[in-house]
Amino acid sequence: MRIVHGSDRGEPSERREATFTGEVWADPLLPTTDGTTIATVFFAPGARTYWHHHEHGQILQVLAGNGLVCADGGRPQRLRAGDTVLVPAGERHWHGAAPESFMTHTAISLGVTRWADEVTETDYAADAQPDADPDAQ
Repeated sequence: MRIVHGSDRGEPSERREATFTGEVWADPLLPTTDGTTIATVFFAPGARTYWHHHEHGQILQVLAGNGLVCADGGRPQRLRAGDTVLVPAGERHWHGAAPESFMTHTAISLGVTRWADEVTETDYAADAQPDADPDAQ
């Protein structure tokens, strides 16, 4: 058993830029151990990941704010604090903050992450429309 105390890290948050659009900060909670990486990630409004997929999947736990998650070929889904997303192995997707809100989530990435292309502003703007909210009918 290993306990990782978040408040004992004593390291500054890391700015993420290479595979993200917008202002994104991360606090690695567990460096890659046995193929698992855990980080708490803060997205400013409109910030998001690039398209990517994970060898063995990913779990996202939304801690605060509102966000979006989208699987390739699917419709974007709204996320709210308290939501958990289970992304299957190999599913190409992106996730980030909604245009009107920040979002903080814990990301548990399983296996190798393979990054792809940027989610364009046009695609994000289309994806971020209120009708993308499954509760809006």
